[in-house]
Amino acid sequence: MDTEFIPIFLFILVAILTAASMLGISAWLGPKRRTLVKQMPYESGMDPIGDARQRFDVRYYLVAIVFLLFDVELLYLYPWAVAQHSATPAVVAVHAEGTPPPPSAGIPPVFRSLVFFEILVFIVIVAAAFAFAWRKGVFEWR
Repeated sequence: MDTEFIPIFLFILVAILTAASMLGISAWLGPKRRTLVKQMPYESGMDPIGDARQRFDVRYYLVAIVFLLFDVELLYLYPWAVAQHSATPAVVAVHAEGTPPPPSAGIPPVFRSLVFFEILVFIVIVAAAFAFAWRKGVFEWR
């Protein structure tokens, strides 16, 4: 067997052992008393009494959509932050004379201010959406 696959197999083995130990420890240390209240199903903040086809309040969906909106916003901000500050001029200045500088990753220094202002516009638009949702009462739980 090649030695290049040993770390992968070790990772899989550790993952399986961790999952098995968590299940075993939780079953061993977990609560043992079973009551009717603990065994009753719990559905989205409402007691499951009545028809199974009753309508859910729209606030559940609004909160989920607003959460996804701000979660996706972070997906755009993290790569920008890494690219914005990944190739600093201090790294290039450390190299000795005559040696080529390392290949720069990220946003070229010429475009950094442009990209920074584009991200600011993006954040302003998301803040306006947040203010609009707040004004409409999406975050109020009645």
